[in-house]
Amino acid sequence: MSTGPTLDDTTEHHRAPGRWPALAVLVMAVVVVAVNGTVLALATPFLSEDLRPTGTQLLWIGDVYAFVLAGLLVSMGSLGDRIGRKRLLLIGTAAFGLASLLIAYAPTAEALIAGRVVQGVAGATLMPSTLALVRNIFHDPRERSLAVGVWGAALSAGAAASPLLGGWLLEHFWWGSVFLINVPIAALVLVVGARLLPESRNPSPGPWDVPSALLSTAGVVAVVYAVKEIAADGPGVDALVAAPLGLLALALFARRQLVLPSPLIDVRLFRNRVFTGVVGANLLSIFGLSGLIYFLSQYFQLVKGYGPLHAGVAEMPAMLASMVVGLLAGWTVRRTSVRVAIAGGLALTAIAMVVPAFVTPTTGYPVLGAALLLMGAGTGLTFTTAGDLVLSSVPKEQAGAASAVSETAYELGMALGIAVLGSLVMGVYRDFDVPPGTPAEVADAAAQSLGGATRAVSALPAEPAAALLAAARDAFTEGLAIASGIGAALLFAATAMAWVMLRPAPRKGA
Repeated sequence: MSTGPTLDDTTEHHRAPGRWPALAVLVMAVVVVAVNGTVLALATPFLSEDLRPTGTQLLWIGDVYAFVLAGLLVSMGSLGDRIGRKRLLLIGTAAFGLASLLIAYAPTAEALIAGRVVQGVAGATLMPSTLALVRNIFHDPRERSLAVGVWGAALSAGAAASPLLGGWLLEHFWWGSVFLINVPIAALVLVVGARLLPESRNPSPGPWDVPSALLSTAGVVAVVYAVKEIAADGPGVDALVAAPLGLLALALFARRQLVLPSPLIDVRLFRNRVFTGVVGANLLSIFGLSGLIYFLSQYFQLVKGYGPLHAGVAEMPAMLASMVVGLLAGWTVRRTSVRVAIAGGLALTAIAMVVPAFVTPTTGYPVLGAALLLMGAGTGLTFTTAGDLVLSSVPKEQAGAASAVSETAYELGMALGIAVLGSLVMGVYRDFDVPPGTPAEVADAAAQSLGGATRAVSALPAEPAAALLAAARDAFTEGLAIASGIGAALLFAATAMAWVMLRPAPRKGA
């Protein structure tokens, strides 16, 4: 698999040759993930019309990828430390491209969910591998800060470009075409990465512990599943069984890591206050953001009546601001501090999240556009600085494992955000008052999702159809506003956590 140069973790190359072309390959791998995340939100109304998923299936389509990815990130990050991060990255990229191809032609909602599961398994290899390779290619702190900034900007740039490309495709082709975007990018990463990327691994990793991998995966998936079920339907039997089993699996995982001579992840990393603060703040912040981002595309298209390309353009201020500010994050840190950059970015994002908490179906775009711009600036500053801090706060031989923990927090926050806040949005939506006289079958279809309501009204005369659609849009917007308010509160909590955890250590003898 690997024919390129080898970079052993014990070797110091402060100016490794070919490091910038290698970064370009890693950027392309990141773009694959970024494109995948954004186009799903745009495609949701279209695949809903074609595949007719239930409300629960629609949530699974949105969050099963993040569930699987979060469950496997620690295991995959540790596996990359052992077999080689380049090798794992290329294998995962190939699998990701193939999964995207299968999703594009999924004939049913169940097949689409299955494809997203496969994509999650493949995606778990990409993010920790790319960040760990950045850590081991760039040894100079200033160059590494710039490289992580470029990495974060690429994530934002991919997310910014995909709504435009995805919107154009949705206006000219079927919904599956947006997932085909991943295929040529993945092929390019495979061809170029095999030649340019240096191999990188822990020189003394020890064996890969399969029981630990199973415990971490089972624990994360079970806990997230329980939270999702409780948010959607209350504390049912499934959730009450899954939650303690998941927590037990995670406790056994942590205990096993403490006694293994070569653990999958050194849980003592969490004794590092900076590392713990960054990981915790990331989890809370993405939890608050993800539910809003997932449903905002549906708001623009199904409530405001934007076309997919128009909706993509409407979301661009957040992506562009994140890209620009991410590139300037290193400059900001050098002139202030890491504490100010991360807590300040979280505070900006929290303030921006307050605006959608007051959104209505008639809210004008300039208000939302300004909020998206501020939100993008805050996330660009926070996530880029946090990524660099995670890499620099641990020994480089643990770069893969530390990156995996950071990415697990990110993906776990995303899964929880879509599951909990998404279930909240759908719960508020399903309780909307159906206008009197609406046929039962139409009311049932409308209660499944806002896309279902848009389809169902075609069977009604103009006046009852308008009344039902207006009620559905009001309910969806109300749920979105409540979710945004909760997200803002979580982000303010993340701001406080970062400010406390990232305070400078007291000087000895002070």
